[in-house]
Amino acid sequence: MERKVAVLGDADFVMPFSTLGVDTYPAGQSAEQTLASANKIISDKYALVVVAENIAPKVEEVFSAYQDTPMPCIVVVPFTTEPSGVATRKLGKVLKMATGVNIVRND
Repeated sequence: MERKVAVLGDADFVMPFSTLGVDTYPAGQSAEQTLASANKIISDKYALVVVAENIAPKVEEVFSAYQDTPMPCIVVVPFTTEPSGVATRKLGKVLKMATGVNIVRND
């Protein structure tokens, strides 16, 4: 069974993914548009969701209910000139859930 991948972020972030044929959701100008994109991703049942670090705080309320579920796997990746550490903390949490070990030290 084939699973779908979605990418949510600024236009510059999602553009390279669109060339790979991945479903992309450029973040809207308003918070409401960005939240609507996040809700659409959840309703369309994607297996993997890649979220730009600068967008993650804006959609936390939508994706937080799924952080302890195997699908969708929501991965936050850095995409700003100065990463805030959100991506590292979220990745560390996912890896700990998968392996049972805190692989990424984010003290």
